[in-house]
Amino acid sequence: MRLKIVHRTEYAYDAPLHYALQRLRLTPASGPTQTVHSWSLDIEGAREEVCFRDQFENETRLVSVEGAPHRIVVQVSGEVDTLDTAGVFGTRCGFAPLWLFCHETPLTRPGKGVEELAVMAGDGPELDRLHRLMALIRDRVSYTTGTTTTHTTAEEALAQGAGVCQDHSHVFVSAARAMGFPARYVSGYLMMEGTVEQTASHAWAEAFVPKLGWVGFDASNGISPDQRYVRIAVGRDYQDAMPISGIRLGQAEERLAVAITVEQ
Repeated sequence: MRLKIVHRTEYAYDAPLHYALQRLRLTPASGPTQTVHSWSLDIEGAREEVCFRDQFENETRLVSVEGAPHRIVVQVSGEVDTLDTAGVFGTRCGFAPLWLFCHETPLTRPGKGVEELAVMAGDGPELDRLHRLMALIRDRVSYTTGTTTTHTTAEEALAQGAGVCQDHSHVFVSAARAMGFPARYVSGYLMMEGTVEQTASHAWAEAFVPKLGWVGFDASNGISPDQRYVRIAVGRDYQDAMPISGIRLGQAEERLAVAITVEQ
C-alpha cells in the first residue's frame, strides 16, 4: 500500500526569540516493512545546523532560531510504500546494543501495577504472552485524550486507567521488559479508518522475540502494525523518539498548531 503523509507543525510567538534549538526526528527510513518513495522536509523561520543519525539510527536534524522570527513552521510530506508483515520488523537493531532496551527509563520504570501485568501475561510461547499483555493493557487503560502529558509515566497511566498511544506504549515497554524481553518505543503514523485529518502522530511498542526479532504491538488498537503504519523513529521511550523536541530562551509565549493527513 502506498501512503501519502503531510505533517505540519507551526510555532507562533508573541515576541522575537532570543534563541531556540529544535531537534527533528521526522524522516522515515526504508526497511523490512516500508520503502520510502519520496520525502521532503521544509523549514520556515529557522536554519538547519546539522543532520545525523543518532544511536538508534533515527535521522535527526538540529535547527536553530535567533532573533527576529515570530513563527517557525516545520512541514514534512511524502509517500511511503508499506507491507503487512504481521508486525514483524526483524533482527535489525542499529547502533544500540540489544541489552540497552532491557533497561528501565524514568518514563518506563515499573511499579506494582506494571509488575502485576507482567505476571498476568502468564507463561507459554513468547508471542502468546506478548499478545495477552497487549490485550490486558487495552482493557485496563482506556484511550482518553487530555488525561496525560508527555511526562506521564507508565505506572501513572496504568494507575489512572486512561491515556493515549504514548501511554499504552510505555506500559507495554515497561511490562515486556519486566517479563524479560528487550522492548522499545516506536513513533510514526497510522492511516485511520474514516478520517484523513489527524491532530497527532502515532506510537506503538516492539518487543524482541527469539528467532523473529522485533515484533510490533499497538495496544491502543489491539493489533500488531500492518500496512497502514509508517515508522519514523525508535528509542527506549518517547523521549528518545519524539518527533520534535528542543529548548528556547526568552519570555515569548508559544502557541502550537499541528495538522497531519495520512491517506492512501
